[in-house]
Order: sequence, then structure tokens, then C-alpha cells
Amino acid sequence: MTRAVAVLGAGIGAEHIDGYLALPGRYRVVHVCDLDPTRAAAQAARCGATVSAEIDGVLADPAVELVDICLPPRLHGPVARAALAAGKHVIVEKPLAGSLLDARQLAGIARDRGRQVFPVFQYRYGQAFAVLDALVAAGLTGRPEVASLETHWNRDSAYYSVPWRGKWSHELGGAVLSHAIHAHDLLSRYFGRVEEVSAMLDTRINGIETEDCAAIALRTSGGGLATSSITLGAADDTSRLRFVFQNLTAESGCLPYTPGQGNWRFTARAPADQAAIDQIITDAPAVLEGFAGFLAAVADGLDGAGTAVTLEDGIAAVELATAIYHADRTGARVSLPLDATIPVCQGLAP
Repeated sequence: MTRAVAVLGAGIGAEHIDGYLALPGRYRVVHVCDLDPTRAAAQAARCGATVSAEIDGVLADPAVELVDICLPPRLHGPVARAALAAGKHVIVEKPLAGSLLDARQLAGIARDRGRQVFPVFQYRYGQAFAVLDALVAAGLTGRPEVASLETHWNRDSAYYSVPWRGKWSHELGGAVLSHAIHAHDLLSRYFGRVEEVSAMLDTRINGIETEDCAAIALRTSGGGLATSSITLGAADDTSRLRFVFQNLTAESGCLPYTPGQGNWRFTARAPADQAAIDQIITDAPAVLEGFAGFLAAVADGLDGAGTAVTLEDGIAAVELATAIYHADRTGARVSLPLDATIPVCQGLAP
């Protein structure tokens, strides 16, 4: 089944279109909507889509089944609600919404409308994670013990010259919400949802409103402990993951945008187990990666099958970010799930 898609936003939306073009039997991009007509036209020409600067007109098209929201963060929640009201399924770039309250309200609307919402966590789709999934399924990992996450990127004044970046009213949060959210999602996937967090956040690198550095400690439902180190003042862009399980350690390379690719190491704690681990690595089939993998899973999800990222995953990511901000501002060790009546659940800005 080929589904008609409207892509709203031709910035990161260009990478989404790469994914759609890799799946010609499953999707057809029919609209590209952006306030910059030149940018929109360049992307529309790649897929034979029409160009628009009016979201309402795109949402009114009965042929569109799926709306892909690649707009600045402050628009994610409002446009997702409008798309659901128009009877569309929705893909939403991160963050899903600007507050935990908004995210939960979005879930209610989706349920009432009988439509699905897919938060964008394309980092999940990579060969290394297919291997790690197979190792978990084979019982070779054992329980989660300790993890370390590094989101060490280089973001300078040129990056923040885009008007909406670095502002609470537009970006809705800083490096915790815009950069490390992917690493935190992967931690939750393999170690279980975070149940407790302590955090220190700071703005050290750029003259912006939001944080660009953080040191975070987390305890997960699987019993594991984790640290997350974040800076936007590194010399280059590096994402590094190290998952220590009872029976093996999985360690990524340093690729910033595709941590599921590159040279991972899967090392048995007991050398006698290494042969079984190596056999799993050898036997693992090739998988679609990045946005192509994410969008293939979305198509499967719309067909009632597969392992697509769920709306609950997106809500959990917003809740964890909310808990991190709350832990920093109060100096307390914060437990999850959060009490929705605390002010930070209504909006992350201080």
C-alpha cells in the first residue's frame, strides 16, 4: 500500500524525504510545505510533489493520509493537533511537544480521532541495534548494569543565528531536549524507562537562553545506573554509547547522527561466551537504517504490525526531559512518573 504524505518543513524534512524516496512502494510525497518557496521547490522537485506555504490548505487535502511535521519545535504540538483534527496520521520531529501536559493531551486527541502519532527517533534504526536486539533475544546480555552516554557536539554562533534556536519560546528547551533526547531514548529502550534522575545543567558555550551543557545521573526500571554527559562546546560532533550488561558490554563508535552504524564492539564478560556473540553478529541480517528504517517501521505500524516508535515513547522522552529540568532547578533527586501538577509539567521554560 502506497500512502500519500505531506512534509511540513523542508529543512530536516529534506532528510525525511530521503527516507521516503528509499521506500517508493510504501510512500508518495504529494506536498512539501515551507515558508521558503525556493527551499520547498527544491525538495518537491525530488519527489514530484506540489509546493505550498499554507499548512491549512495541505491539511484540507483529502488525499493526504500522513502529515510529517518537520517545523520549529514550538509548532510541533499545535500543528499535530490540527493534523489529527483533520483526520490525518502524524509524524512529529523531536520534541513531540513543549510540555508533558501538551504531550498527554495529544495522546487523548489521537485516541479520540482513531489516528496514530509517531515521534521521530530514527537513531533506533541501525545495524548495531539489530545486533543488540538479537543478543537480547538470545539471552546473551543478562540484566542491565551501567551505561554511559556522551552527546559531545560543536554548536557555535552560526548555528544559533537561526532565529528560533536557543530561545525557550521557540526551541522549548536546550541541549537536553534538542540533542541528547536521542541518547536518552536509546537508554530507555535497552535499560528500561528512567525512574530516578539527578541533574546539573548550565549555559557555558553560547550566549543563548537555554542550556548547552549537562551532567545527569539516572536509574532505570531495569535496575541499571547511567550517566549522560552533554556539551555543545566540543571540538567536533561525537555521540558515544556504552551499555554494560551482566554478561556483555556493547560500545559504539563516535558517529554523531547515526550511532547505530560504525564500528561497535560486543564483548563477552566471560571469554567462553564470545563465540556465541560473534555468531549472532555474523548472522544478523542487514536492515534499513536511519530515516528509511524509521519510516519503514511507521508504514508497518500503520498496517498494524512491526515495531514502530510509539506515541508513548515520545511522551516518555518529554517526561524524562521534564524531570531533568526539574532536578536541576530543585537540586532534588526526582522520581518518575512525575506529578503532573508541578509547574514544569505545564512548560519547560524557567
